[in-house]
Amino acid sequence: VADYLRDPFTPYVERPAIQDDPDVVIVGGGIAGLLAGAQLRKVGIERIRIIDHAGGVGGTWYWNRYPGVMCDVESYQYLPLLEELDYIPTERYASGEEIRLHLQAIADRFDLVSDALFHTGVTRAVWDEDAGRWTVHTDRGDQLSCRYYILAVGILNLLKLPAIPGMDDFAGRAFHTARWDYAYTGGGLGQPMTNLGDKAVALIGTGASGLQCLPPLARDAKHVYVFQRTPSAIGVRGNRRTDPDFGASLQPGWQKARMDNFQAIMLGKQVDTDLTDDGWTHHYAAVQNPPRRDKDGQALAIAEFMRGAEELDYAIMEEHRRRIDELVSDPAVAAILKPYYRYLCKRPCFHDEYYGAFNSPNVTLVDCPAGIDRITAAGPVVGGTQYEVDCIVYGTGFEAEVTPLQRRAGHEIVGRGGVTLAEKWADGAASLFGMTSSGFPNMFVMPAPGQQSVVTVNYTQIAVLGAEFVAGTIAALEHKGVRVFDVDAGAEADWIQQIVDTYVDPSAVMSACTPSRLNNEGDPGATRARDTNYGRGFGDYFGYRDLLEKWLASGEFEGLTLQ
Repeated sequence: VADYLRDPFTPYVERPAIQDDPDVVIVGGGIAGLLAGAQLRKVGIERIRIIDHAGGVGGTWYWNRYPGVMCDVESYQYLPLLEELDYIPTERYASGEEIRLHLQAIADRFDLVSDALFHTGVTRAVWDEDAGRWTVHTDRGDQLSCRYYILAVGILNLLKLPAIPGMDDFAGRAFHTARWDYAYTGGGLGQPMTNLGDKAVALIGTGASGLQCLPPLARDAKHVYVFQRTPSAIGVRGNRRTDPDFGASLQPGWQKARMDNFQAIMLGKQVDTDLTDDGWTHHYAAVQNPPRRDKDGQALAIAEFMRGAEELDYAIMEEHRRRIDELVSDPAVAAILKPYYRYLCKRPCFHDEYYGAFNSPNVTLVDCPAGIDRITAAGPVVGGTQYEVDCIVYGTGFEAEVTPLQRRAGHEIVGRGGVTLAEKWADGAASLFGMTSSGFPNMFVMPAPGQQSVVTVNYTQIAVLGAEFVAGTIAALEHKGVRVFDVDAGAEADWIQQIVDTYVDPSAVMSACTPSRLNNEGDPGATRARDTNYGRGFGDYFGYRDLLEKWLASGEFEGLTLQ
């Protein structure tokens, strides 16, 4: 399956191996890596090298260039550093290309490209005790010695393919949405795919990637077969162009305030005004935070609370199902498209054109709740029926956000005493603040789900916080003249215990869900308490931020040992 991973967007260029001694190596050139680099530039760090498998910056947004790709979190919050770059997104939910170009602008503004190593993967990173530095080896023969090592490896970076018998037997063209083959389909982002007019296409996957690329495929292909294992819950996106007057009303600090307003609603906190006012705040936040008190302000008994939560959930899902009846003309097709589970069982989606595509005569929905039987040279087989196609598009997304850090990093990381990160984290995450780990000196990890920090629906918000903390800590260490820091084992044990103490087993609810990346493909009990958050559920974002800011402001480096 190696062909599925090749970069179709940027030519691979041979280069000699590099030996260098930068101040910082950042693994990953997506949102987290770019924000870390930008904040390090602000505190005066000069020698930074970003390393990434991709041919350029952008992370997920470098790879996701399929037709119709856009963000479903509000652009005014999701695109980072809007105030610093004096930029206002053109749409409420920006296209993937606009996001990618904005991330490129960040890289250019903070000079993060000139020393970057693209189309390059780290193979091994080893702590050198004598030198007090990390030695980083790559698959292109590079050897870098750096003072600080930062893992910004992303949360959706490992392309996921289904395991369907016979995939290699297919005689046509097959590719993943994260490696869209415009050389085959013709066209480009926002342009008609002129080569598909006489082609039948199989679209496998009906999550965010699949539903976004269906309308362009339906427009351009001779026929599209959509293979659906489980229907998604797809709410109204309500996209629109940004009002020309929007920017004029904004005050300094507006983006952080908007992020905080959104995050507060996601955590069930009261706000004066819902600045985002979309499906996330109307539905997701409501289901995530059902009322715990009755209309008289009295605390509900657990049975009443659970019943109220289920009724609220059911009403929202009924709203989704009614919307399908309104938009899809064939009742039989509409019935297959209706989600039948609770709202939080799968990641909610938002789109305005997906359902309408099924009214086109050249779109066929194939219901396959047990999956696809096999793939032959001609195409997929479901229930004994052969579907003959010219092309298969796998819109099957990425591995889950809670994929263990050592797998997302994709290389061996050897700390003090020859202990690898994979060995240390074999029984679960082990960190201080979810960003440093005992035995791995001068190493930072950007915060992420399943990693003992917190979760934000708007990933950019936690990436901003992580970047500010990492850069602030490095600046303080440099000012103090610290050569090497490590995490005190006792402080790490205390942090782990705080995580474990607030863990709530999700099995009671999530075991009734369809298999998805949110419940370990149907096994919610496989979640380990150590692989969760600071605070219950998503975690206490505001408490976590306060803790980090006070820790930095104190200048005492509590929990660290310093040389």
